[in-house]
Amino acid sequence: MTIKNRLWMNGSLEWFAYIGEDEVFLGQREVPYPLSEGDTWTNAYGDVFKVENGEIKRAGRVEPPKKHW
Repeated sequence: MTIKNRLWMNGSLEWFAYIGEDEVFLGQREVPYPLSEGDTWTNAYGDVFKVENGEIKRAGRVEPPKKHW
């Protein structure tokens, strides 16, 4: 499967993509790799993403996940 969004990782191992005209933070370790149709994840800020028809789409926002140290 080919992802239609422009997708990249920076030197801090954080994933970003263009969703429409916006540069969006996708997450770090929570981003599934390789991406497949139907994958969903929530980043550290509570943004939910889903892969539909080869595109990464924002699926909403939820309470950010709790971090347990």
